[in-house]
Amino acid sequence: MDLRKLKKLIDLVEEYGVAELELTEGEEKIRIVKGGAPARGHAYVTPGSLQPSVAASASVAPVPAAVAPQGHAVTSPMVGTFYRCPTPGAKPFVDVGDTVKKGQTICIIEAMKLMNEIEADADGVIKEVLVENGEPVEYGEPLFVLV
Repeated sequence: MDLRKLKKLIDLVEEYGVAELELTEGEEKIRIVKGGAPARGHAYVTPGSLQPSVAASASVAPVPAAVAPQGHAVTSPMVGTFYRCPTPGAKPFVDVGDTVKKGQTICIIEAMKLMNEIEADADGVIKEVLVENGEPVEYGEPLFVLV
């Protein structure tokens, strides 16, 4: 599990007020518990899944506000699979630095074999793409940051 993914999980736990999150992907396993004094097993990553320096910094602490993305978050209106492009190998709908208008298609979310075009809900410039192409997304999960 890479550091960006770990940070994103910690941010989501903080943002949605989740008390405990446990995730297993293949042989990798992570558990994040929010609040209380740090305890053994508070946050752990299986040996070999992260570099030692990353594993040492994986303890869960309140995420400073300065780390959270600044700007308007465009969130997922449904559960499904996120796609940045209209077809495999095509150019993404938007990239970082692109100016978007409210109502402009910025991605697709596949749900139950239906492709749903997701539109920008505000005017702005794409500051950050928060989800990788082909990743599953949840309802309300931030997809893009606009400024």
